[in-house]
Amino acid sequence: MLAGGGTGGHVIPALAIANQLKKSYDAEVLFIGTARGIENRLVPAAGFPLQLVRVGALKNVSVTTRLKTAFDLPRAVWDASRMLNEFAPDVVIGVGGYASGPAMLAAVIKHIPTLAFEPNVVPGFANRVVARFVSGAAVHFEETAKYFRHAEVTGVPVRQAFFEITPKRGGTPTLLVFGGSQGAHAINHAMIRCLPVLQREAPGIHIIHQTGERDYNDALAAYQSLQNRPGVSAVSFTFEVFKFIEDMPAAFARADLVVCRSGASTVAEIAAAGKPAVFVPFPRAADDHQRINAEALARHGAAVVVEESKLEGVWLAETIAALLQDSRRLQQMSQAARELSHPNAARDIAALAARVGGIEES
Repeated sequence: MLAGGGTGGHVIPALAIANQLKKSYDAEVLFIGTARGIENRLVPAAGFPLQLVRVGALKNVSVTTRLKTAFDLPRAVWDASRMLNEFAPDVVIGVGGYASGPAMLAAVIKHIPTLAFEPNVVPGFANRVVARFVSGAAVHFEETAKYFRHAEVTGVPVRQAFFEITPKRGGTPTLLVFGGSQGAHAINHAMIRCLPVLQREAPGIHIIHQTGERDYNDALAAYQSLQNRPGVSAVSFTFEVFKFIEDMPAAFARADLVVCRSGASTVAEIAAAGKPAVFVPFPRAADDHQRINAEALARHGAAVVVEESKLEGVWLAETIAALLQDSRRLQQMSQAARELSHPNAARDIAALAARVGGIEES
């Protein structure tokens, strides 16, 4: 049983783990989620059954929401316990998110083996609650192991295509900018403000920018306006602006540098692709986990961190231009990022779950 969800950062790695369990152990897999999460779309589409518990958030929400969640929690644990009785799993894997806590608590109470999957440097609220009781933990960062018993550094599952990206050598200096599938308004706005300086400081630059739906028209107009200015040639400044990029590994492959948020999945993709990054952490992320994730890569020399509160246009442009003009530093950042990658993450997490649950490979 895999429990949790809410966002793609929880659900997509969980699906990779589920597929690996099915491949290596012929496992029967059941997901537990909530009605509000993206798991309602992604899990059935991947061919796995999904059952729901009713529970909300406890972190970074109003007092009213916390009280409602606290009221719903016993019922959610009870419902999860009933699902455990019916499904009789060998192991319950908590991937974080709303449903993870009740399911993992129910499993601990029933003495069913449990595995916590934690992709961030600092565990999320659900995993912190069960950290002392779980049978084992699969973590992305060495620094995270201290929060759990019997933790192993496995990394975060990402698509194989990211690992197959070869280092970019020469060609047009290319910047990839994105803020997740919905875009990031602060990043989009900062890029629009810094375009004139960036065009001047990094002549010949090509920008690939995923804006999301909301900022697409404004961003496209800003790029077109700059390119149509007197004295700005198409050769000195080119761009592609998208609402959404379907093939992100292909966009990564074309980039010399990436400007993005620092959620766990994005950080794992940066490492897998070996791409230098300028991280702009989302400042309202739970427990400030995006900043902590970004700083972990920065300490290894793989990234530069720019706080959103300091996202001033000229400074951002000069940071990007300085990096693009320093090929040696980009190569060093790329190598440092790849050293943090885990190409066998899904296999290693599935193997750890099997050991915890006493399952033999098929």
